[in-house]
Amino acid sequence: MVRKGLSGKQKAANFLIFLGPEKSAKIFKHLNESEIEELTLEIANVRKITGDRVDDVFREFYEMALANQYIAQGGIEYAKELLEKALGPQKAVEILSRISASLQVRPFDFARKTEPAQLLNFIQAEHPQTIALVLAYLEPEKASIILSALPPDKQSDVARRIALMDTTSPDAIKEVERVLERKLSSVIPHEVTSAGGVKSLVEILNRVDRATEKTILEALEVQDPELAEEVKRLMFVFEDIVTMDDRSVQRVLREVESHDLALALKGASDEVATKIFNNMSKRAGEMLREDIQFMGPVRLRDVEEAQQRIVNIIRKLEDAGEIVIARGGGDEIIV
Repeated sequence: MVRKGLSGKQKAANFLIFLGPEKSAKIFKHLNESEIEELTLEIANVRKITGDRVDDVFREFYEMALANQYIAQGGIEYAKELLEKALGPQKAVEILSRISASLQVRPFDFARKTEPAQLLNFIQAEHPQTIALVLAYLEPEKASIILSALPPDKQSDVARRIALMDTTSPDAIKEVERVLERKLSSVIPHEVTSAGGVKSLVEILNRVDRATEKTILEALEVQDPELAEEVKRLMFVFEDIVTMDDRSVQRVLREVESHDLALALKGASDEVATKIFNNMSKRAGEMLREDIQFMGPVRLRDVEEAQQRIVNIIRKLEDAGEIVIARGGGDEIIV
C-alpha cells in the first residue's frame, strides 16, 4: 500500500515520472488543462523517489486497474469476489472503497465547491442537525473552519450531533439539499449513505484551533461523558507521533516505560519507529531493539493498549503545555 501522506496527485506524478515522457505525453492528451497544470507542478516538486515508493505506486495502480476491469465485466459484487480470491477480503474491501469514493458523487457536492466563509453565511442560521449533516459530508479541513466560526453553544451541539450521526436516508438528504440549494448538483444513490460518527468529528476537531477544541470537549463532557472520552481517545493516535517535533518526542520518551515502548513499537510503522529511534541515544536505541527482539510474538491487543498508554502521556503533556503538537488547517500550534 502506498505510504501514508502521499496524495493522489503525488501518486500520479510519481507514476508519470516512471512511465517516461513519451507514455506520459499520451496520458496528458486525455486530461484537461487544469489537470495537466496541477500534475506538472507536482512532477516539478518531486525531488527524490525511493525504490519502495515506486513499488507501492505501481502496485496500487495495478490493483485499481484490476478492480476496475472486474467491475466492468460483472459489477461490484463480481469484482469483490475475484479480488477476495486474488488479494484477500481485507485488501478487496480497501480497493473497492477507494474506487467507490472516486466514482460516487457524494451528497452536498455544491457545498464542497463553496468557500468556507460563504458556506458559513449560508448555513449558520440553520438547525444544528442540518449543519451537522452538511459538515459531516465536507472535507475535514473545510468543516473545521466552519465549526470554529460558529457560536460556542452551537459548536458543541453540532459536534455532538456529528459524533452521534450514523446513517441518513436518501430522502432526508434530498430534502436538506433541496432546501439549501434549489438545483441539486448530485444524484443521490438509492441506498442508505453513511457520514458523521465519532471518527468524522475527530477528523474535524484535529484541524480546529485549540480554543474551539477545548470548548467543544468541555461541553461534551457535561452533555455526554462517555462520548467525550471516546473522542479524546481518538484525537491523537500513536501513528501521529511522526508529526511531532523532536523536542516533544524526547520529552514524551522520558515519561514512557521501556516495556511499553518496546511493546508499542512491535505494531508500529517504519516511520514511527525511525522517529523514535532518531530521538534516543545510540545506547538507549540498542537496548530498545534488544528488548523488541527478545520479546517474541505478542497479542495485538497488548500492543494497542501500550500504544494508547503512550498516547495518554502525550495528551497529558500537551494539556500541561510541556509539548507542542501542530494543528492542521492553519498556522496555530498548541503550546
